[in-house]
Amino acid sequence: MSDPTGLIVAAVVSAAATVFGLVRARRDGRLRDGGRGDALRLSSGELGVALGERATLVQFSTALCASCPGTRRLLAGVAAGTPGVRHVEIDAEARLDLVRRVDVMRTPTVLVLDRAGRVVRRASGAPTRADVVSAVELATAD
Repeated sequence: MSDPTGLIVAAVVSAAATVFGLVRARRDGRLRDGGRGDALRLSSGELGVALGERATLVQFSTALCASCPGTRRLLAGVAAGTPGVRHVEIDAEARLDLVRRVDVMRTPTVLVLDRAGRVVRRASGAPTRADVVSAVELATAD
């Protein structure tokens, strides 16, 4: 009779990987609450450009990020079509100080800032256009 230990370990690993994949797929790219309330604000000095008059879309990218170019086009398009909204792309490899401060764990990471630089929404992974537009509406609501 053979030992079923290997089969049991393979089944447990497979189940754990499936659960991890499902959870990650559900959360990937979802714009959610900024997480730190008023504690996390970014200034124009930190970003290297002036904040948008109404909102700022901040994207952290890396050279090897496969979904960063698509996210760049999406955010730039939303910014171009929405008065007072600016898109800023940050090279995560060159700005490790800011990456640590903002707690970027993967790219793209997208932050939606209100006019004062307060993070109102954030996403790890590529967000959808509908989520970005909704987050911009939230950031620009007075």
